Amino acid sequence: MRKEAIDRVRLVFELFDVDGNGYLEPNDFDLMADRVVQAVPDAEEDAKAAMVAAFGTYWSALERELDANGDGRISFEEYTACVLAPERFDEALDDFATSLAGLGDLAGDGFVTRPVFVALMTAIGFQLPNIHALFEEFGPTEDDRVPVATWAAGIRDYYAPDKAGIPGDRLVGGVATV
Repeated sequence: MRKEAIDRVRLVFELFDVDGNGYLEPNDFDLMADRVVQAVPDAEEDAKAAMVAAFGTYWSALERELDANGDGRISFEEYTACVLAPERFDEALDDFATSLAGLGDLAGDGFVTRPVFVALMTAIGFQLPNIHALFEEFGPTEDDRVPVATWAAGIRDYYAPDKAGIPGDRLVGGVATV
């Protein structure tokens, strides 16, 4: 497992721990889902519902795989053991990646504009300079859009335990440079 992968999931854990108590709990995923769908008020209702459901699937996968004692809480160590194990998390991750990237496709043309991308990533809690660096890594079109498929693939790569030097690494740390 690469250090870069651990750094990436540590950041997501910290962002998803909305109440900051050091554990992921169902309420964290409810709050995050609300923040994300509110970031794109013009999105289709079906896309919003899919995103909320994907956050629920994400939590359910963690709870099913990791919450052996049934306390409804997941520590960072437990989280890392699941999300960096593709065989345990791929289905939930695919649903999450497809739903998040799809939520940003307001025109229904398979692309996400920079303002919508920034709004969604800011709602999750990523830093603005890092968000822009990631968008640039995705190779935007002349009219400043990225394909939904590229973003979804980038989300999947973010959780890959054996990858480094990927676009998602731009989200970790201070101001990322392109």
